[in-house]
Amino acid sequence: MSAVEKSEQQRLSVFKTYKLYVGGKFPRSESGRVYEVTDSKDRWLANAPQASRKDARDAVVAARKAFGGWSGATAYNRGQVLYRVAEMLEGRRDQFVREVADSEGLSKAKASAVVDAAVDRWVWYAGWTDKIAQVIGGANPVAGPYFNLSTPEPTGVVTVLAPQESSFLGLVSVIAPVIATGNTVVVVASERSPLPALSLGEVLATSDVPGGVVNILTGRTAEIAAPLAAHQDVNAIDLAGADEALAKELEIAAADNLKRVLRPQAVDYFRTPGIERLTAFLETKTVWHPTGALGASGSSY
Repeated sequence: MSAVEKSEQQRLSVFKTYKLYVGGKFPRSESGRVYEVTDSKDRWLANAPQASRKDARDAVVAARKAFGGWSGATAYNRGQVLYRVAEMLEGRRDQFVREVADSEGLSKAKASAVVDAAVDRWVWYAGWTDKIAQVIGGANPVAGPYFNLSTPEPTGVVTVLAPQESSFLGLVSVIAPVIATGNTVVVVASERSPLPALSLGEVLATSDVPGGVVNILTGRTAEIAAPLAAHQDVNAIDLAGADEALAKELEIAAADNLKRVLRPQAVDYFRTPGIERLTAFLETKTVWHPTGALGASGSSY
């Protein structure tokens, strides 16, 4: 037996310590709690941080702080940032294929298809950042000497409950449209399969995404989602990863400050999405401006 083979036999594995992603940093849970993450055959994969209510509140503070700069950036710049995320994911493709395969019990070929679709989804939404305003905004015909212009604006801080079963493609499909339109987001990752989400945080941290634009929490979905649904500084909530009972409870809590609510629905995440998730968290601002007097001889400015 060679020295190299002996070294490989004696070497201990270096297990990864997963952390939350909040405000562009990687804190452990404020509570110090973790929970075991297992694969589809109940084999231990890792310990994931179990976020607390305090972690949820900290994530909202970080998202609100980042909102001004992110929403004020040009749509073209946001598209560049989203495309950079796709580039970084492509470079770490093998890692995500492994994590998705372990998390969702997929073969390597199927996990590869999931990761490729997730990368393509980032590119797809990156292309929409500077086009959505032309699709849903524009000049409105009015009876009078006025210009009437409608433009979309981001809603603000959005909480997203990521899909439980689609731990990576579904996750990307609910995060990307929210930030593409200028919102900031607090994500509650899949409770059963959180590892791809936590690794995505590492990619976002090195992809030009400003700290606080995306904040990723892991743990018990119901425990984390409850304070976020009731939080007065959260403007909207996507219930994609909630079951029927939890969705009803969170929708009632969200009504206290009139949050926008996107109810859970059956989605095939492999299909090319429409613009519904882009428009779900946009507000429309309409501006009137006088054009001047209109007389028989024509307009006067």
